[in-house]
Amino acid sequence: MRDRRPRGRPETPDKHAINEKITSPKVRVIGADGSQLGILDTAEAIRLAEEQGVDLVEVAPNSDPPVCRMLDYGKLKYRESKKAAEARKHSASNTIKELRIRYRTDTHDLDTKIRKAKKFLENGDRVKFQMRFRGREVAYRDLGEATFDQLIQLLEGFATVEQRTRLVGNSMSITFAPTGVQA
Repeated sequence: MRDRRPRGRPETPDKHAINEKITSPKVRVIGADGSQLGILDTAEAIRLAEEQGVDLVEVAPNSDPPVCRMLDYGKLKYRESKKAAEARKHSASNTIKELRIRYRTDTHDLDTKIRKAKKFLENGDRVKFQMRFRGREVAYRDLGEATFDQLIQLLEGFATVEQRTRLVGNSMSITFAPTGVQA
């Protein structure tokens, strides 16, 4: 049996109807310079846009009649893609870096974890310290709380406590956010 899906990149539907894809018989037209040209037949509006060397783009399809604007559609798509890329770039800063420690982690090892956490916090990332207890170690959860208190003191100038969970099952955690970031 042959696969009937089209090969290559799937065609993505455009957000805006342009030129001949506008289905409404009459449209309200805004010129390339932003001036109101009034309500025109779609064919007449497309002809005017072609004379000016631009496209007729439907910007408000739900209004009555739909609003169309004369502009260079390629430039519009380029600006929208740049804006989306900028938004993606800024949204990537919400990552959480996880570090695992034990209630009996030695001071030197704890200093190494703190140094890593400070580096993550300076980059704008949140840091989550995860502490797991094995078997009968759950009886020493107060030592785990003391270790978390020590972490809070060591990261005092760099971060604020965003979330601190008590013992859930056999683990507990504490999340730090950089000082400028609120929960």
